[in-house]
Amino acid sequence: MNPQRHSGKIALLAAFALGGCMVGPNYKAPAVPAPPAYSDSGHYGDWAAAAPADATDRGAWWTIYHDQQLSDLEQRCASANQSIAAALHAYEQAHDLVRESRASLYPTVSIGGAASRNRISNTTPLRPAGSAADYWEFLIPLNISWEPDLWGAVRRQIESSSANAQATAANLASTRLSLQGMLAVTFFQLRGLDLQAQLLRTTLDAYTQTLQLTQVRLKGGLSTDSDVAQAQAQLEGTRAQFIDLGVQRAQYEHAIAVLVGEPATGFHIPERPLAGDPPVVPTGVPSELLQRRPDIAASERQVAAANASIGVAKAAYYPNVTLGATGGVESDLASQVFNSGSAQWSAGPSASELLFDAGRRKAQVAYALAQRDQATALYREQVLSAFRDVEDQLAALRVLEEEATVQQRAVDAAKRSTELSLLRYRRGLAEYLEVLTNQTIELTDERAAAALVARRIVASAQLQMALGGGWSTAQLPTN
Repeated sequence: MNPQRHSGKIALLAAFALGGCMVGPNYKAPAVPAPPAYSDSGHYGDWAAAAPADATDRGAWWTIYHDQQLSDLEQRCASANQSIAAALHAYEQAHDLVRESRASLYPTVSIGGAASRNRISNTTPLRPAGSAADYWEFLIPLNISWEPDLWGAVRRQIESSSANAQATAANLASTRLSLQGMLAVTFFQLRGLDLQAQLLRTTLDAYTQTLQLTQVRLKGGLSTDSDVAQAQAQLEGTRAQFIDLGVQRAQYEHAIAVLVGEPATGFHIPERPLAGDPPVVPTGVPSELLQRRPDIAASERQVAAANASIGVAKAAYYPNVTLGATGGVESDLASQVFNSGSAQWSAGPSASELLFDAGRRKAQVAYALAQRDQATALYREQVLSAFRDVEDQLAALRVLEEEATVQQRAVDAAKRSTELSLLRYRRGLAEYLEVLTNQTIELTDERAAAALVARRIVASAQLQMALGGGWSTAQLPTN
């Protein structure tokens, strides 16, 4: 055999093994059309002037509400929530699978040891004359095996595992965003109940004064027992509404306790009413959403993983080549096991090719292609849903702002009507029913206005969640 020719074959095999061809399609992210701008982005606040890359730490997106207690709760949620912890462990598992896939690029080495007492049958054919029937055999084998990745099956598997690990990391970010967003929404809803409670306390004071007025007028013969009973009924009914808020508030507190990883028993958040308008949230352009939503990133990485699996399936059509070597020492005497004469070895390549499998490999390739098509469809659906989420919250903020303006006018008119009816009642120019009706309308309008304060701030938090909460694909692990 020509040594140069032999060494050339070895070099060619090594080149294929280290950087050889990779069967299957190379990945290209699916195209998704994005609108140039959100339809409601110019109708609420100064959206165009708010730059996406401003100086605000968008990772801690809740800080724009300037509520220290909310910030403290968000930090506790990130560190103690059990669903986030479970998602983190899921990512760790995916990371370990990548390491497992990478290990297939390298040889496997195993060593063992055996000692056995053997007996040869006296009637064994071709038994050497005078040989002992009983003997010991001591064996220490060493095996080395390596299957070069000539067709890229292992590298495609690593590519698939890595993409899956990135998808799991994005799922972790999505879980964190969802739970921290749920915490913010629940927190604002609780603060909204505190605003309702503040309103009802003020109303109870006003109704108590009205009841006292009817009682005084009754003593002076200017009112009736019916007026006093109606005032009493109105006061107690409003007090019942105030008490009922305690049920909802306790439920919100308990929900927040679970989100921050604490028992609901003994958990309490001090009362503090909501106030003010929601802050302006920069939206950017729709195309940026593809890089800012972790759930979109997770779907896109699933497409990449499925695409790599096609190469793994197609590699099964090519021969399997294995480089192997076995060696060790063997002797019938323990004292001679490590003598040079006891050494034995063998080395050489082997190759095999499957000639007939009744269409199994073809079905596996078709299955991998269908998986990629499914993942692509789910990715595009996720993108469309993300655009819808942003548009929903932008529309909600725009409409709720208009509604709050109109509702405040209703509150002002109801207050004025109540003041006038009370004045007329004091002067004996109106029945108490007129006062009762106007006070009921005023309370209804005031509660609606208070509810809108909470709804607007909740909508702004949900918009931040829809925009990804400051996350970006740059945060995905690369190795």
